[in-house]
Amino acid sequence: MHVKILRLNKAGIPVSWLTREETATLLAKEQVIWSLGEPVMEIRGGVNREGIRSVLRLPSIVACDGKVHKESFDPPLENKFLFRRDKNICLYCGGEFPWTELSRDHVIPTSKGGSDSWTNVVTSCRRCNNRKADRTPEQANMELLAIPFVPNPYEFLYLSNHAVLADQMEFLSARFSRNIRLI
Repeated sequence: MHVKILRLNKAGIPVSWLTREETATLLAKEQVIWSLGEPVMEIRGGVNREGIRSVLRLPSIVACDGKVHKESFDPPLENKFLFRRDKNICLYCGGEFPWTELSRDHVIPTSKGGSDSWTNVVTSCRRCNNRKADRTPEQANMELLAIPFVPNPYEFLYLSNHAVLADQMEFLSARFSRNIRLI
């Protein structure tokens, strides 16, 4: 089982996914200042002089001490994250496809000045992408089913892990953008 632990900064903003080893190290070094969720696993250590075995219970969400950076969040634009953002649905025909049959479509083509950015790309099936070609949706007489958006840190952490646990999902999804949803 490859369970990932959600790491937050002390302000409660998600930072990354941790392995069990990384989480155990943070707990042992007392760098975890608070935690949420149910324990996802136990790591058993050695036995001390009194015959007591050490046990680390790893929670599903940990907040760590350290500086809180106020940098702007700029998630990397990769097809695996884009397709997951759009739920493997072609935003032109509405069909759901396996990732092998999907492509990245630029709403405003790059040849027409469009950028390769989260707000200008959508998931498209190959058929719709070929039909739209080097045109805007209006020029191709095709309607977008949703407006492309930049995932916030909570959404991006969800997009980057295919095995999000229930309490992690509850924490992350409470902070998802509410204004953009598929029709």
